[in-house]
Amino acid sequence: MKIKVCGLKYKDNIEQIAALQFDYMGFIFYPKSKRFVGEDFEMPVINKNVKKVGVFVNAEPDYILNKINKYNLDAIQLHGDETAGYCSTVKELLLKNENTKNIELIKAFGVDESFDFEKLTPYCNSCDYFLFDTKTKEYGGSGNQFNWKILGNYTNAIPYFLSGGIGIEDIEKIKKGSIKLNPYAIDVNSKFELEPGLKDIELVTQLKN
Repeated sequence: MKIKVCGLKYKDNIEQIAALQFDYMGFIFYPKSKRFVGEDFEMPVINKNVKKVGVFVNAEPDYILNKINKYNLDAIQLHGDETAGYCSTVKELLLKNENTKNIELIKAFGVDESFDFEKLTPYCNSCDYFLFDTKTKEYGGSGNQFNWKILGNYTNAIPYFLSGGIGIEDIEKIKKGSIKLNPYAIDVNSKFELEPGLKDIELVTQLKN
C-alpha cells in the first residue's frame, strides 16, 4: 500500500517530508484552497523516487500543462467536477508530448451515501487511478471521513487512492486488516497537520514505521 502526503506548501516542511521518501507528494494548484501553494511557489529538489502530484480543480488544460512543465510533475490529480470527456482531452494532450506521456492521471470523486459507482465507467479509458474523498462543497480538505463500507460496491479494475480525514490510527487498522479495504494508496492531509499546509513531521514520520 503506497502513501501520498498531500497539501504541502512550505519549502522547509516540503524538504523534511521529501527526505522521508514517501511514494507521492501532493501540491495544490487551486487558489481557493487553504493549501494553495501560491503563484510564486518554488519546488524544492525532491528525490526522483517520490512522485510529485499537482492537484487541480476545474482548471484549463493549458494551466495544467504549464504547471507540469514548470514543476516537472509526475502526476496530476483532477479534484473538481471534471467530466469524462475533459479527462480524455487532458490525457490525449499528455500522450502527444514525449515529456508528458508518462504523467499519471488521477481523477478524484467526492463520495457520500448516495454515490453511484456506475458513473465511473466513462472515465476508465483516460484515468490511471481514481481517488475517493469525502464529498464537500469545497472539493476536499474537510478532515471528515465518508462511510468506507460504501467501497464494497466498487468493482472496477482501476486502482484507487483512499482519502478524507485519514488519521494514523486508521492506517494501522487498514494495515492490520481490521478494516477490509484494498486501496492502491492512502492519501493523508489534514490529520497530519499543525496548520493548513504545514505537516507535523513527528506524526508523518510514524507513517514510515
